Amino acid sequence: MLNRLLKIVFSALLLCASLLSGQAQCEDVNEAFQHGEVVNYHAYYNWGFIWLNAGHVSFTVDSTRYEGKPAYQMKAHGATYKSYDKLYRVRDTFEVYTDTLFIEPFAFKRITNEGSKHASYLYRFDHEKRFISAKIQKEDEELKNLTFPWKACSFDILTMVYKARNIDFSLYSPDEKIPISMVVDGEIHDIYIRYLGKEVIKNRDGRRFNCLKFSPLLVEGTIFESGEDMTVWVTDDQNRIPIIVEAKILIGSVKAVFVGAEGLRHTMTAEIEKK
Repeated sequence: MLNRLLKIVFSALLLCASLLSGQAQCEDVNEAFQHGEVVNYHAYYNWGFIWLNAGHVSFTVDSTRYEGKPAYQMKAHGATYKSYDKLYRVRDTFEVYTDTLFIEPFAFKRITNEGSKHASYLYRFDHEKRFISAKIQKEDEELKNLTFPWKACSFDILTMVYKARNIDFSLYSPDEKIPISMVVDGEIHDIYIRYLGKEVIKNRDGRRFNCLKFSPLLVEGTIFESGEDMTVWVTDDQNRIPIIVEAKILIGSVKAVFVGAEGLRHTMTAEIEKK
C-alpha cells in the first residue's frame, strides 16, 4: 500500500497544476516562481478513522547552466519515511532542466526506486528539429532507445507543473474541460481535467486557504488507473501552490497536504489569517 500511496500522491502533485490549453500559453513568460523556491508536503493514507503519515514530497528550483545556457533545474522527490522503509521503501526523483524565460525543457530525468523495482527515464528535447530522444530502462527489460516528434505545446510532467503556474485562470469557467498533452513513458498522451471553481480549504494543521479546485479526468494506461477519483486544490494567488491533493482508492484514500514553502516569488496571499 505504501508504494501506491506515494505513487498516487507524487504523480497527482505533478499532474494537478498541469493546465495547458492553446499555443499562446505555451509561450507565456515565467512570472510565477524563482530560483531558491522549496515546497514541501506530507503524504497520508486514510483507512476508516486512521490517518497514516507515511511519506513526504518536495519540489525545488535552482539556477544553473545547461550546455552553456542559463537554465532552471527543477526537482521533485518523493520518499517513505525511514520507519516505513522495512515495509516498502520508496525513493522517486524527477528532474528537469529548462530555459529561464519560457520554461521550455532541455532534458528530463526520472529515477524510480519502489521496493525491489527500479526504472529510469531520460528525455532530451531538440528545440530546432522538434523531436524528443528517449532512453527508458525498466526492471528486467532491455534498454529502449526512442525518437519521436515533439508535438507543439506538450511537455514532460514536471516542466508542465511549472509552466501551468503562469496561466491566467480567469479565462476558465466552472465545469470547463481543459486539455493537456504530456510525455509519459516515451509517448505523448492527450488528457484533460475539469475546473470546479473556487473554494476555501483547510489543511491538517488548521490553516485555511482560498483555492482553485480541479478534478483530473484520467485516461487508463497513462499515469493512473482508470476510475481514480481525485480532487485538487491550489492557491488562488500568483503562486498557484497545491495545498491538498486527495484521491479515493479501493480501500480508503490517499492525500498530499501542504506543509510549507520558502523562497516564493510572491507573498502567499491565499492564506486566510486567523482572527
